[in-house]
Amino acid sequence: MNAQALAPNASTEAAQQESLLSPRFYTTDFKALEKLDLSPVREAWDRMMDEYRSDGNVDHFKRDATFEEELQELPEPLRSEFIDFMITSVTSEYSGCELYQEIEKRVNHPDLKELMAFMARDEARHAGFINRALKDFGVAVDLGFLKREKKHTFFKPKFIFYATYLSEKIGYARYITIYRHLEKHPEKRFHPIYRWFLRWCNDEFRHGESFALIMRANPGLLSGLNRLWIRFFLLAVYSTMFVRDHSRTVLHDALGIDVDEYDYTVFDITTEISRQVFPLTLDTDAPKFRVGLSRLVEISKAVERSQEAGGLFGPLYRLGLRARGALTFVQLYLHPVNENALPDDARMLPAW
Repeated sequence: MNAQALAPNASTEAAQQESLLSPRFYTTDFKALEKLDLSPVREAWDRMMDEYRSDGNVDHFKRDATFEEELQELPEPLRSEFIDFMITSVTSEYSGCELYQEIEKRVNHPDLKELMAFMARDEARHAGFINRALKDFGVAVDLGFLKREKKHTFFKPKFIFYATYLSEKIGYARYITIYRHLEKHPEKRFHPIYRWFLRWCNDEFRHGESFALIMRANPGLLSGLNRLWIRFFLLAVYSTMFVRDHSRTVLHDALGIDVDEYDYTVFDITTEISRQVFPLTLDTDAPKFRVGLSRLVEISKAVERSQEAGGLFGPLYRLGLRARGALTFVQLYLHPVNENALPDDARMLPAW
């Protein structure tokens, strides 16, 4: 096989890129995972595992005739932004699948092995479904190439718990918010994949609950200096979403969604859900906090314009912009948070 045949396509190259906003592939300390004690949440854990075994979405991620009927040509730049959204989504879903498969293979903890097998199953379905939608545009991602070539970032298990819990819960909040909006405005559903979001978000919600139970069973993960890490991951996930969404204004306009209102609605839902496990929440309604997020968007757009313009002093200018971005992130991190008293039990919250 020649080198040209092995070269990735443009979508795979885009998925492989590393940036502050791009989804990453992770590895972790597998031996440390063996020490997890789930006995404090055994009843809730067994109840959750019964849900995984019942596999309510076994028949869901299959295209039906209406999918083909609803496909339409998308004008530029909507087409580009929608494809970018799906490439980011398939990379994120496949990243989870790959991590969960690796944990399932590398640990002997029977509860974790079973959980990770189920979660990898779900994420593989999600990634495959998105990738088939990308294939309609002729730009499917080579997931096998991505697995082999994309750099893996090492995260301690607790960082995996915080980041994955938040990404799953915020994924639920995003999907349910879009789905409910399109229920009211079906004329804005420009692609059939959005009809799958309701049952899809149930997987996201359950995955988040899995990590919530792990953290509730091991309260040291939620106290002491770990509170600072929770604060960091809350801000990192929220700010990344905010900046990324504001780079896709055409996509949100096509859906009939005000991007600011949408993002803060998603933050509200995620914050309310995370009260079941995190000892603090971010005050995303505070005017100064919102100004800081908007400043990050302005800086990100300025960096992008500078990269497109080029020029001799471009790298130095971008270095200054990134320094401003880092300072803004620190200011947001130091913004007062809301303390949260954890509930006495670990029951799942009802669907939003």
